[in-house]
Amino acid sequence: MRAHAHYRSVALVAASALALGCAACSSSPSNSAATGSGSASTAGFPVTVSSFTGKVRVPTKPDDIVSLSPTATEMLYAIGAGSQVKAVDDDSDYPKQAPMTKLSGYTPNAEAIAAYKPDLVVISNNIDGITAKLTSLSIPVLDLPAAANLSQEYAEFDQLGQATGHLTQAEQEVSKLKAQISRIVASEPIHRKQLTYYYEVSIDPYYSVTSSTFIGNVLSLLGMKSIADAATGAAASGGYPSLSAEFILKSNPDYIILSDTGPTGGGQDAATVSSRPGWSVLSAVKDKHIILVNADIASRWGPRIVDLLQDVAAALKQ
Repeated sequence: MRAHAHYRSVALVAASALALGCAACSSSPSNSAATGSGSASTAGFPVTVSSFTGKVRVPTKPDDIVSLSPTATEMLYAIGAGSQVKAVDDDSDYPKQAPMTKLSGYTPNAEAIAAYKPDLVVISNNIDGITAKLTSLSIPVLDLPAAANLSQEYAEFDQLGQATGHLTQAEQEVSKLKAQISRIVASEPIHRKQLTYYYEVSIDPYYSVTSSTFIGNVLSLLGMKSIADAATGAAASGGYPSLSAEFILKSNPDYIILSDTGPTGGGQDAATVSSRPGWSVLSAVKDKHIILVNADIASRWGPRIVDLLQDVAAALKQ
């Protein structure tokens, strides 16, 4: 999985990509099918799903789904639609049984996708107008863009449930996620002051996230605030500003959270951070408040976001 490359690309194109996601959040689509022969709970077909990027009509319950989004792939399996998945992109490495192919979500090829004869394609970014290209081939496309917050993530679960005939399972998954997150948040002790953090997406330059991003929203549940909020141009960057080492050192965050970890994520850890010029004086380094998160999970907004929240919450108690 090219998680490090994925998050770096998100940071570079955040101003345009996140603008779409945030604008969509201002008016959540309906959680019920616009048309259909059955009730919403059984997701009768044909069904028209109102997503954050528009409406898509799925004529029959899809048996040959192609997912070009690692997050959507995780969601499909979480709601019990895994047996309907015929092919996934080359970054969909979880769960292990997902049928990974050479299809790409970053450089989608309509002909290559159509070769799998899908009756539904799920994407997270309409790159190169792939939606129109597939639609012209009579292939329904459900676009589930990067979620701006948990509410949008929950809504996308419902949309995927409608499109696949698993609305009840999707609603159950959302209820489970909400309960798990509530338990994690409730177990967190009350801190005397708001905790600040530097969240590292990548280095050279140091890309970070603000509290307005999806991951920032999640971390705020634990009473944490990003130092990047005060960075010049933070808003213009779509919430993914590039920070100077001087800014990070001056901000002196309580915690450093690294998402550029592991061999494919960037290889950063406590040792590499401590060895950076001047960083040894940071409170987070001296107090050993450096949190490593899974690079794959950190770049997605699916069911495993609970794992990330749990890892951070556990680190805050140490």
